[in-house]
Amino acid sequence: MSVVVVGGGLAGISTAIALQETGVPVTLVEARPWLGGATHSFRRDELSVDNGQHVFLRCCTAYQGLLRRLRAEHLVRMQDRFDVAVLRPGARPARLRRSPLPSPLHLLPSLARYSHLPVADRLRAVRAAAGLQRLDPDDPALDLLSAGAWLAERGQRPWAREALWGLFITAALNAEVGDAALGLSAMVCRRALFGRPDAADIGVPTVPLGELHGGPALRRIAEMGGTVRLKAKVEAVTTDPKVVVDGVPIAADAVVLAVPHEAAARLLPAEALPQPLRWHELDASPIVNVHVVYDRPVLDEPFAATVGSPVQWIFDRSGVAGLRDGQYLAISLSAADRWIDRPTAALRAEFVPELARLLPAARGARVRELFVTRERRATFRQRPGSRSPRPGAATRARGLFLAGAWTDTGWPDTMEGAVRSGLTAARLVRRHLEGVRDR
Repeated sequence: MSVVVVGGGLAGISTAIALQETGVPVTLVEARPWLGGATHSFRRDELSVDNGQHVFLRCCTAYQGLLRRLRAEHLVRMQDRFDVAVLRPGARPARLRRSPLPSPLHLLPSLARYSHLPVADRLRAVRAAAGLQRLDPDDPALDLLSAGAWLAERGQRPWAREALWGLFITAALNAEVGDAALGLSAMVCRRALFGRPDAADIGVPTVPLGELHGGPALRRIAEMGGTVRLKAKVEAVTTDPKVVVDGVPIAADAVVLAVPHEAAARLLPAEALPQPLRWHELDASPIVNVHVVYDRPVLDEPFAATVGSPVQWIFDRSGVAGLRDGQYLAISLSAADRWIDRPTAALRAEFVPELARLLPAARGARVRELFVTRERRATFRQRPGSRSPRPGAATRARGLFLAGAWTDTGWPDTMEGAVRSGLTAARLVRRHLEGVRDR
């Protein structure tokens, strides 16, 4: 029995490794010259640059399981406890951190001292949090509502929605609070903020993403006897099933398409697609990263969130990138529709002064270099109504399956969602192969 996996992102890698661990030979086909999909790195002079900043939480158990399978778990650093500096222009930094109290009380002391919110808004936030805990993220009705509207109805004023809820929802869903689906927002808050006390502890890579995902995946798949074909163009998939790669058909007992939804709709035969096909409704939401290299250190935190500023999150990338002196910061901008088409000069004019407003040490520092990376289709648009177009892993054709963070994983479009989709696809493939053997 053999399987072809199309797409070498985290979903495809997870599918391939899970199948090979059970003895199923896998051929993984990827159009680009690397594995890792949306999590990759490139060289820029002396720097090793990630295409975007990726973090994970302790509750992302499937992703951490993949790192163990890749023997790469030592290449990330996890906080001892959730602890984030929150910067605001003209104000002293505030901190959000968990206490030793049991969940859901573990964040209350931090919220009580959160100086960026007036006291009245902190009290209202506690009541809203209690309401979020009572929601069932799987309730289809929640998918039709926006998180912003729901929070507003529960006394969360615009500043509270930005300065508290937006810190988590916008980063997790790549959507402004007012545009984010309530069901997914409730899922993120319940699991990360109100679940286990350590669920929201933040993990960050200590090496470039290419060394964390792509390189280890190539080695691991080869060690287990699998085949990886890079720079290979998949032209079609048939219901035999076969995959046509660079004009040559490859027969298989099962095929997993672990590619973006637009590519899956283009490659799958019509009889395998749902009717009506609604995947186009998922659309896409961009992420922009502004990379700034200073001649000296200006941020004394590994990362920080911001409020009251177009800057959202700032990460110190100096050590990971291999910078020898100065400091390399990356500004991560989710839901970046307003920035995606702005030229680099305009982004420089916007964000260099903003960093000076947020970081006093940046006011006397010199910017040695500034460049921008853009992910125009970073995630699907996780807005109200986006759940029903997300398909399951099975298609209408026997032996053809889907994987990807855009499928119906119950999670947002994240690394965790991608890995979970791959594990689901692998499980369905194994079940299918058992049926083939029995015939």
